[in-house]
Amino acid sequence: MADSPLLDSLPPEQRLALAYAPQTSRALFLGVFALDAKLAGIVRGAREPMLAQLRLAWWRERLAPGGATTAPKGEPILAALAPLQGQDGDLAALVDGWEALLLADPLDAAAISAFADGRSAAMAALAGLLRGADDEARRAGRQWALADLASRIGLPQERAQVLEIITAEDWQRARLASDLRPLAVLHGLARRHRGARPLVTGPGSLLAAIRLGVTGF
Repeated sequence: MADSPLLDSLPPEQRLALAYAPQTSRALFLGVFALDAKLAGIVRGAREPMLAQLRLAWWRERLAPGGATTAPKGEPILAALAPLQGQDGDLAALVDGWEALLLADPLDAAAISAFADGRSAAMAALAGLLRGADDEARRAGRQWALADLASRIGLPQERAQVLEIITAEDWQRARLASDLRPLAVLHGLARRHRGARPLVTGPGSLLAAIRLGVTGF
């Protein structure tokens, strides 16, 4: 796992969260995080939305039932996600969420919610495989998505829309099974600043991540 090429694709906060994953869920979280990072790269690097949509469509098709069989052999993200086959619709929702950001100009509440719901669906799928249906995982995934998005938006009007949605959320501490410790870390970091700052900023964030990683709260 430490030598996995997928690790290099992850943003710092996801790599930090992954460090506290138990053996039972580490590979699954790595796969979901790597898929999220791949989709983020497509959207953030898009110069022509239509071409970016085609790339997103490729991933949506690969995540559909039976779609992985048409992918190039050895595709590392799909290999890591193989145990989630059968919950493909939830992973495809992650693609839909990133596509909503790609197509929204300007960013509006519907696109923001679609993005947050896509990330939350992926987290719920992972929780469902590990522990059964978990509404807390869905809530934690949505709030992590919102806080992360708010911290990355440069346009004040768009950022204000995300922050408005954030203020309406129930930010109680998420109670998650130990298998979902990386999500607990991300949600706890999101809960600290709620979009006002990046998830990881300064030594306080690192100390909070250590506490969350060890205790879950």
